[in-house]
Order: sequence, then C-alpha cells, then structure tokens
Amino acid sequence: MTTNLLNLNAPAQYTGGEVNAIVKQGVPRFALCFPDSYDVGMSHVGSKILYHVVNIMPDWACERAFAPRADREAQLREVGEKLATLESNTPLCDCQAIGFSLQYELSYTNVLLMLELGGIPQRRDERTDAHPIVIAGGPCTTNPMPLVDFIDVFAIGDGEEILPELLAAMGPHTTRADKLTAAAQVPGAYVPDYNKGAKRRIIEDLDAAPYPTAPVVPYVQAVHDRAVIEVFRGCSRGCRFCQAGMIYRPVRERKVGTLLRQAKEQLASTGYDELGLCSLSTADYSQVDALLGTLSSELTPTHTSLSLPSTRMDALQKAQLDELAAVRKSGLTFAPEAGTQRLRDVINKNVTQEDIDRTLTHAFSAGWNRVKLYFMIGLPTETQEDLQGIADMARGIRKLFNTTPCDIPRKGLAVSVSASTFVPKAGTPFARCPQISREQIQEKQEFLRRALKIPGVTFSSHDSSTSVLESAFARGGQELCNVLARAYASGCRFDGWRETFRFDVWQHAFAGCGLDLDACATRSFAPDEPLPWAPIDIGVSQEFLDREYAAAMATQTTPDCREGCRACGLQAVCTKLPRPVAVN
Repeated sequence: MTTNLLNLNAPAQYTGGEVNAIVKQGVPRFALCFPDSYDVGMSHVGSKILYHVVNIMPDWACERAFAPRADREAQLREVGEKLATLESNTPLCDCQAIGFSLQYELSYTNVLLMLELGGIPQRRDERTDAHPIVIAGGPCTTNPMPLVDFIDVFAIGDGEEILPELLAAMGPHTTRADKLTAAAQVPGAYVPDYNKGAKRRIIEDLDAAPYPTAPVVPYVQAVHDRAVIEVFRGCSRGCRFCQAGMIYRPVRERKVGTLLRQAKEQLASTGYDELGLCSLSTADYSQVDALLGTLSSELTPTHTSLSLPSTRMDALQKAQLDELAAVRKSGLTFAPEAGTQRLRDVINKNVTQEDIDRTLTHAFSAGWNRVKLYFMIGLPTETQEDLQGIADMARGIRKLFNTTPCDIPRKGLAVSVSASTFVPKAGTPFARCPQISREQIQEKQEFLRRALKIPGVTFSSHDSSTSVLESAFARGGQELCNVLARAYASGCRFDGWRETFRFDVWQHAFAGCGLDLDACATRSFAPDEPLPWAPIDIGVSQEFLDREYAAAMATQTTPDCREGCRACGLQAVCTKLPRPVAVN
C-alpha cells in the first residue's frame, strides 16, 4: 500500500495478507468484487466458493476487492490512488476481468463506486479494449435490467458452473468485442447487445463440486466469523414469496462423508471454534440426523459449536436440538413469516401452530431460552387479524416457556420478533403483486410495536424507505439505470446501511428521471403485461408461477367490501381496483 492506513477505521480490512490468502504470479487476474464492506463480504459463502474455484484454474488468479467505507474512499480520492485487489495491490482497471456478486439491490451504488475508484468507466459503452470485462452474478441477476447499462456479462445460475467457462472463453482474445462475442456463446451468459437472454446454469452433482477447505481468515471480525459448510442447495418447500426457493431449484445435497471431510479440513485450516451449516433450511437435509450426530460427537471434545441459520419450525426434532446444544446454546432462529394459518397457507409456508408448539417445547425442555422469529408484513391478502396473530404467537411462546418443565438451569425467556416488509421479487409467484405503500408499512409497524409490548419480547422492523427502494429495483427495468447513476453522482453509497441511506436523494434521483419512487415500488403487473426480466430463464416456467399465484388466491377469504378497501391488504385480488393482477 502506498497510503497510510493507520488513520482509518479498521485499517486491517484494507491490507490483505490474511491466513490462507492466495497470491499467484504470471497469470491473468480476475478481481472478485463484493459491493459491500469487508466484514460483510468476508461472510459470504458464495464468494469463498468462487475464490477457490477460480484459483484452482492454472491460468487464472482470483483476487478480492471490497467497497471502501467513506474514510478510505476519501483517502483514495485525495491521493489519486485507484481501488486495488488485496492479494497483489493490482488496480481493478489492470485486471483482465472483474466480477460483482449481486446479493442485494441496495448495493448497486457500491458497484458504481468500485468501478469509478478502480479506474473503469461505469457505462459499458464507454469501455475500450484496455478495460477489463465486467461480470455480475448472484440472485439479483434474476432481473438484471436496472444494471444493464453498467455490466458487460451477466452470469445466470451457479457460479461454479459458469464462471470458469466464461474466463476460459474470453481468455484467448485481445479485443473487447471478441471477448464479449465469445462470452455470449457460453450457456447461462446474458451479454447485452450480443445475445437476447440466458437460461440459468445449475450444478447437477453438488457433492462433486469444488468447495473451499482452506478459506481466507479475515483480520477483522466478520459478520459471520466461523467455518461454514454448504449442506445442500435449493429448497423443496415452494414458499411463494421466496426468490431463493425458486431460483436455486432443484434440491442437490452433499453426502455426509463429504461434509464431514470438509468440516474437519476447514476447522483445521482456520482455527475456528464454530461451524455453521449453510442451506435454505438445513433441517430439511435428508441425512440431518446422521450429520448432526456425527458432527456433535467429533466436535464436542474440541469445544466447537454447531450453528444453523433460520430454519423451519416443523423440521427440527428433539434429538437434533440436543445435538446443537452439546457445546453451547447460541439461540434458535425460525421464520414463521406470518401470524395466522390462513396467511401461511396463502404463501405456502406449510407450518402449523402444532409444529410451532412441538418444536419449541423440545427446545425449552432442552434448556434453550432465546428464540428469534422472522415475520413479513404486507404479504398479499394480509389483514389486521394476521398482524394480531404475530403478537398472539409471541404471547403463546411465552406461556409455553413458563409451562414447559426443564431439568437444566436456564435464564428467563428472550424472544426477538423481527418484521421485514414483503418485497415482490422477479421469478416468484408474487412477482406481479404490488408492494404496500410506505404509509401502510409504517402503520403496520406501529401496530406491531404496540401489540408486542410483552415482557421478554423485543420487536424490530426494517426501515420502510429502504424496503420501498428495494422493491423499485427488484422489478424495475432499464429506465432505472439513469436513476442509479444520478443517485450515485449525488452521493448515495452503502444504501443498505441505515446511517448512510439517503432517501431524499433517491427521491430526487427518480424525479429527475421523470419517475416516482413510490409508484415504482407499488406497481403491479397485469397478467398479459411484459415483464422487464423476461430475457432471463430461471428454469421455472411462467405458467407454473401463474398457477401458484392462482392457488395462493384460492386459499384466502375476501372480507366484505367497504369504501376505502385499498388499505385492507387485498390489493392483489380486489376486482374493484383498476388494475387487478389475478391470474385468469
């Protein structure tokens, strides 16, 4: 580094040289760019996998770069230094290709930030043969249109499958046009102006796929600072709001023996004392009992704990909870999503009150006393009764805790209830539905804040403004490219961080491009209306999604119509509204 990092906050995030970092000489460089801070990016399992996958290619080197925080950005601008990779301090503009992992719509301004600071023109039509090819992958590429002016190649699907093929295809060529022409021939690559779309690539044999057993160990504490194994990919549950459950189909598992080997090698190479089991719902793994039992017996003597991400309340059994509690109890996280059975049926979250009571009874009898619950507000057909059901569930959990015998000393119950706002996503049965308005979001949040004033229960919710912006970009078209550029030029950065989010600037950016932010977020799509993300084939047919939407609407009961019904939560099915989105 040529600048003094000591005056920066957490300077170690900019130094490189971490344990297990890989430095290769004499080969083309691919910069794996995560458009968020180092501590967030170093927690991302997908980036760990891609770092490993590219670095095992003999003729490519993969190096990392992260979005710099405000103090580092100011320093780079002051001294005229370009954003560079951590491994070799190579400016991004001197790499042969760079790739962004698009996990969240509110990271898009950071993509422009990293391009500018890296010395790369933001717009693809301004780049020359001297500039690297800019690739993007991840779940947000389900709808690439809000970034289509800035990205050269969108890699659709499993990165391990498509990224090595893209790099190999482009490698022999010297001109930008030849590289993009070659990339456009790779299945799963959407190259604007060079082909018309792409179908998602999938790894059929996940067990045989490469997986890092010596991941880079960060110098500063990451958000998820632990060893991680990916148990399986995909989900068979089919929740109708869930983009991940649709775009990661079909379910593909790793064998227990493979997972045990990967876990042992990762723990040995990193020194972590916690192992995370990663998937959309690890308790749904077909061999979960064998996996947890073997891991628990081998890890308990080394005081290494096991952790699961949010899982289904109908999946965990008592024996599995006992295995998780063998070393220490870090708390249980569940996502009921809705407070009533009716609404859970609408969204296809097939979890019953009996499932909830049984799982928590097992947990409380085993000594667990911390539970985190994730819900959504603004789901299609939601009513006040569904909101009240969230508070009723919290009260029921408190009562269940007090009446469940436990032979293990435990502290009082702590229940954390988090309510995010439903954001309709491309590639899901609810993609055509509108998001509720900002005013409705705030009203529902205030209702829950009052209803959840229960001893031992804490409530948190997402900022309504960020949810509105996320919705606008999740289903927006190419018209949002200019909005994004204008917002970035006006100072928007790290929009997913509450302390740096500037909603007023975003509103002005939309208005300056002749658009209304709230209208974009609450837009609905008619059944025959073209969808912006139509060029992307996620592997699930639109006919299937339409049938799922119709099935969802068939499960709900419409209340008597009254004047002012727009606030009742049934916008998606009400025939009195001017643009109903019900499927014929």
